[in-house]
Amino acid sequence: MTQTVLGHGMETTQASGKEELKRWYQLMHMGRVLDEKAPNYLKQAIGWSYHAPCAGHDGIQLALGLSFRANKDFLFPYYRDLLTCLAAGLTPLEIILNGISKRDDVAGGGRHMSNHFAKPEIGIQNVSSCTGNHALHAVGVARAIKTYGSDAIALCSQGESSVSEGYVYEAINGASREQLPVVFVFQDNGYGISVPKCDQTANERVCDNFTGFLNLRIVKCDGKDPLDSMRAMQQAIAFVRTGAGAAIVHADCVRIGNHSNSDKHELYRDEAEMAAAKALDPLPKFRRYCLEHDIPDAELLEIEALNADQYNTASDTALRAANPDPASIHDFVLPDPWISPLFPGGVHDEKGASLTMLQAINQTLKEEFRLNPDTYIWGQDVANKDKGGIFNITKGMQQEFGKTRVFNGPIAEDFILGTAEGFSRFSDKIRVVVEGAEFADYFWPAAEQLIELSHDYWRSNGQFCPNVTVRLASGGYIGGGLYHSQNLEGWLTNTPGIRVVVPAFADDAAGLLRTSLRSRGVTVYLEPKFLYNSILSKASVPADFAVPFGKARVRREGQNLTILAYGTPVHFALEASEKLAKEGVQVEVVDLRSLSPLDTETIFASVKKTHRALVAHEDKLFGGFGGEVAAQIAHACFPWLDAPVERVGSEFTPVGFNRILERAILPNTDKLLAAARKVLAF
Repeated sequence: MTQTVLGHGMETTQASGKEELKRWYQLMHMGRVLDEKAPNYLKQAIGWSYHAPCAGHDGIQLALGLSFRANKDFLFPYYRDLLTCLAAGLTPLEIILNGISKRDDVAGGGRHMSNHFAKPEIGIQNVSSCTGNHALHAVGVARAIKTYGSDAIALCSQGESSVSEGYVYEAINGASREQLPVVFVFQDNGYGISVPKCDQTANERVCDNFTGFLNLRIVKCDGKDPLDSMRAMQQAIAFVRTGAGAAIVHADCVRIGNHSNSDKHELYRDEAEMAAAKALDPLPKFRRYCLEHDIPDAELLEIEALNADQYNTASDTALRAANPDPASIHDFVLPDPWISPLFPGGVHDEKGASLTMLQAINQTLKEEFRLNPDTYIWGQDVANKDKGGIFNITKGMQQEFGKTRVFNGPIAEDFILGTAEGFSRFSDKIRVVVEGAEFADYFWPAAEQLIELSHDYWRSNGQFCPNVTVRLASGGYIGGGLYHSQNLEGWLTNTPGIRVVVPAFADDAAGLLRTSLRSRGVTVYLEPKFLYNSILSKASVPADFAVPFGKARVRREGQNLTILAYGTPVHFALEASEKLAKEGVQVEVVDLRSLSPLDTETIFASVKKTHRALVAHEDKLFGGFGGEVAAQIAHACFPWLDAPVERVGSEFTPVGFNRILERAILPNTDKLLAAARKVLAF
């Protein structure tokens, strides 16, 4: 069960060697120099517009940074961890380059917010501003550490108030259940911006909320005291190294100044409280400790003078450094995808036996898992004996590939996707597939983790690319009603940094999935669940068939009207075109397949040929993806249009459970026919 260890304080902790104490003081003093100089850059309109002071957290940050092993461990700092990152291996110059957002900032080339320090090349991770969500990433990489038998450790740092976030509980629950090598460090300064911790939790220390967790050791310490903090870190790491589970280090700190340079603590702290906080300053206290342990004042003064010189040199160099190039903004949005040498256009003439979409997805997953042993899948209900997901998409996979590669996650969508992001940090050769939710409608708890994934590559200036395929059973026509019939692509396609694909036939389902699993980057793979076992989607699937991203497929040639569709409405379009053909109207049906990137070349060529366009999709008409397609056509093809671009989608209501209501809300063949005749009659 949970083990709790209390701190003892500096005065009863065995002193370190003199040279080590001098090194600690040098780092603590340099951290304070940088911390106190940071606001000056903003005052001079140079930069560092976000600065969260680390003063008062000196002990735990020094201990955490020194506990990190460069090029071995994975350190996830938070925005207050200036001293942590300095002690872990960043130079003063690298700290300042980040603060003033220069091109050579090793965290991300000025792309990320100031005071978000990182150095991915040595293992200090580029972490988002979303407080505490990197706890999931730390757990994910810790799972990979355990999977691959590494002796690395994941170190996750955050403020105590961020522990109120649900995904932190999910992270610690998962680390405890899986007995993962991760140390969570809570830096408790009593405030979440202006919110006192008594408004966050009933316990005086938030770590006590986790005392019932198995396989978890809790160590408490004085975070103002570097020696007691080092004791706590060493005890936590020693426990984690046994393989018995994860650890929490709870460090009592003090916030001497404002939360950040945009906060005025005078509005909620009186003078007595601020004076009491300043009196607890760890730096002068540790200086006195050094003097008491036979380090002459002259040596400490020499350290301080050298730090001042080093800071001045670093600052002068940083001020002369180049700014980011505005022409670089499109670099590292997405990596180049894998392209099949056999099927570069994503078409084939195979005439063999047909598969359902469900069979094609299951078969392709197994083929890719056999090909690449560094491929993994997890999600809700994906691997329990003979059951392979709610639709049996993953049937037989755990039996063939084992529980290490195919396993269930808890019913926690944030955890499922967040650990995928972290797991992929361990090695670029890894490919992760997750069922992001049992139905697309349940994906919303994981939405912020998808946003993380979407800008990881760009935010890190190309230093980290999460290789994750997110599978979601999407859409209606199954009588599912609310939470079982929703489409998300209107939101998804407005998010740079992810690919969004939607197959309508079994062959494209296989081809798009294969390309996703062999490509670097993030792909959201939307599976129209109505088509899983539908005869409409059955198709022959050639061996090793692949469909490139951003390549539509003309399903039917025509001269009078272009219908552009994806997913289930592709079949409505084909049915409508058959009926219109009997009336002498030849409709060209274009299956978009890939929404982001979008094949505008094929779209424009078809519209310029037919001079009329109808866009059909299952999602809401208002605000749906069809509006973007129509806008693209209006912009590029206006001189060729003989009629306004028409759209068909679902009504602007939730999807009803009763089949009568569902039919009234969702598009169908008759609705497409009516819209097509309207365009043709214009």
